[in-house]
Amino acid sequence: MNDIVDRLLEELNCDTVFEIPIFGGIPIYESVVVTWIIMAVVFLLCIIFVRNLKVENPGKKQLVLETAVQGLYNFFKDTIGEHGTAYIPYLMAVALYIGIANLIGLLGFKPPTKDMNVTVALAVMSIVLIEVSGIRQKGTKGWLKSFAEPMPIVLPINVLEIFIKPLSLCMRLFGNVLGSFVIMELIKIIIPPVLPAVFSCYFDIFDGLIQAYVFVFLTALFIKEATE
Repeated sequence: MNDIVDRLLEELNCDTVFEIPIFGGIPIYESVVVTWIIMAVVFLLCIIFVRNLKVENPGKKQLVLETAVQGLYNFFKDTIGEHGTAYIPYLMAVALYIGIANLIGLLGFKPPTKDMNVTVALAVMSIVLIEVSGIRQKGTKGWLKSFAEPMPIVLPINVLEIFIKPLSLCMRLFGNVLGSFVIMELIKIIIPPVLPAVFSCYFDIFDGLIQAYVFVFLTALFIKEATE
């Protein structure tokens, strides 16, 4: 058990890869470097996939790409409602990032979502977008008035929700990713070496993609609620 605790603490520890020598030294953590790698790969894939696009007689690669993008767009459109379609590109980008970040552990990298700083940043970005969408749709006066709906007595609860939503998004993503690591370590102790590989496929692939889906799905629902 002590060994599991030590390994868990090691997973929670944010290793500094290097420091930027300004302002007394700015530490660059492993999660940041891995995020840069993900960004570079996605950027490179975007350049490759969007080359030689055609309006007429598109190739198979373009048709597959358009089908995937349109499928994601339609999914989020049904979830977020008509007033929130402007925020679909953000949701698609976040879903892509979290999905890759959760799967990158299969390549030997430490998933950035195991760093609470990353999940907090994603949650703060989402909650800011949620509140901004409400202000844009209802106006500042209408947005402030919505905190007293359906009756003024619920005002404190509605204000508290502003802080509860990002905490919920953050801890759900961080807790599930970290929880899967703990379960895998326990399985490796009590089950022969062959079977953990099966469970690893579930936690590293299926569960990682599910967490990406849940994060953006809840964000979309909150935006729909704010813009109704």
